[in-house]
Amino acid sequence: MSSLPILLLFTAGAGLAGIALGYFIRWAITFGQKGSAELKIQQMLLDAQKDSKKILSEAENKADEIEEKAKSESKEKELQFKKTEDRLIKKEEILDKRQYDLKKEDEDLKKKSEETEKIKKEIEKIKVEEEEKLEKIAKMNEEDAKKILLETIEKNNEEDIAIRMQKLEMFGEEKLERKAKEILTSAIHRMGNSVASDVLSTTISIPSDDIKGKIIGKEGKNIRAFEKETGVELIVDDTPGAITISSFDPIRRQIARVALEDLIIDGRIQPARIEKIVEEAKGKINKITKEKGEQAVYECGIYNLDPRIVSILGRLHFRTSYGQNVLQHSIEMSHIAGVLAQELGANVEVAKAGALVHDIGKAVDHEIQGTHVEIGKRILQKFGSNEEIIKAMESHHEDTPFTSIESVIVQVADSISGGRPGARRDTVENYLKRLEELEGIANSFPGIEKSYALQAGREIRIFVKPEEISDLDAKKLAREIALKVESDLKYPGEIKVNVIRESKVVEYAR
Repeated sequence: MSSLPILLLFTAGAGLAGIALGYFIRWAITFGQKGSAELKIQQMLLDAQKDSKKILSEAENKADEIEEKAKSESKEKELQFKKTEDRLIKKEEILDKRQYDLKKEDEDLKKKSEETEKIKKEIEKIKVEEEEKLEKIAKMNEEDAKKILLETIEKNNEEDIAIRMQKLEMFGEEKLERKAKEILTSAIHRMGNSVASDVLSTTISIPSDDIKGKIIGKEGKNIRAFEKETGVELIVDDTPGAITISSFDPIRRQIARVALEDLIIDGRIQPARIEKIVEEAKGKINKITKEKGEQAVYECGIYNLDPRIVSILGRLHFRTSYGQNVLQHSIEMSHIAGVLAQELGANVEVAKAGALVHDIGKAVDHEIQGTHVEIGKRILQKFGSNEEIIKAMESHHEDTPFTSIESVIVQVADSISGGRPGARRDTVENYLKRLEELEGIANSFPGIEKSYALQAGREIRIFVKPEEISDLDAKKLAREIALKVESDLKYPGEIKVNVIRESKVVEYAR
């Protein structure tokens, strides 16, 4: 039992000895590593010192180079500044010298000017003295001497002067007349194209004669409805493949033509359909008038007119004046006026525009009271047209005094366009005027819806408003219109007054 404590003690002692030995070994190793680290640090320090010395040496060398370069550049700039300073000094000396020379020249000029003024005064003095001496010798002043001299020359050469003045006057008149003829001849030659007079009827081609029966309708119902809506006379005769539309109003004739062609294509010819197709045809004709107006202003090169004026202008395509198409006449006038204005040095644009719109009042003269000149002037003023254009167009019939050279040019252009051979037919215009007057008489009575002159003025067809005119009133109205026609118009033969009263009731089943 006594050996166990000894064993324990021995074990404890061996453990302590092992710990001490491990600690000693660790210390030895650590001491060795520490020495090695110090050696490395010393070596790095030595290397760093060598590098710093090398860098410092290179920096010093570079600094020396920069310093040398800066000194060299400084010397060059000093030399340049020196040269510039020398040049400026030389220029200043030159300027001083020039200033001195100019001052000297100015003084010389002043002296010469004073001398010249002095000489002028002396000359004036001598001139006055000489004139006084001459007046004393001649015993008359300058005005009297001049008067006597002129009288003497005029008396001695009176006959020669008169002959010379007469020759100059004759030569001037001949020259001016020749120049005027050349200008007018040039304008007529350049713009005098042929004008085809419009006829009073339009022929429509039809695919077969069977359509004529449809157009006439049962008991003539369709043809009566068509004539009522369009205001034309439809002639359906034995002529193969053709139907004739007759009317003195070209706009009505065109509406009827378009409507009839559409009805033939559609095939459904009956009163209700006719009414609708005629309304559509009126819209198409309105579109055509707008296009014609735009074509006219484009052809004449006038682009500053209001679109509403252009649209009204297009309606002249369907109007005639003495058998001459009014729109073509206006376009022709515009070109002639442009040529004349260019030759005479006037405003070409104003002259051309004034000529183009000179008859614009004729487009609505059947709707508005007044002459076509007054109506046209009001239209142009309403839509803000140029005042110079209005002045140019309002004197083309010499109703108002000429206010500008352009107004004279427009009047001359109108005479040239309308006066050349073949341009107009007076009989056609008088005939159309008579038909318009016949319709005007009928429309002057109250309760009239529409009125149309037919059969070359031998019949007036009047449609009344059934809610305002009774059957008895229609008979009285026919008599009153006939009496007024007899008293106001002169015509051969007789005129048939046909008053038509129709009632139409429309209801809708819903």
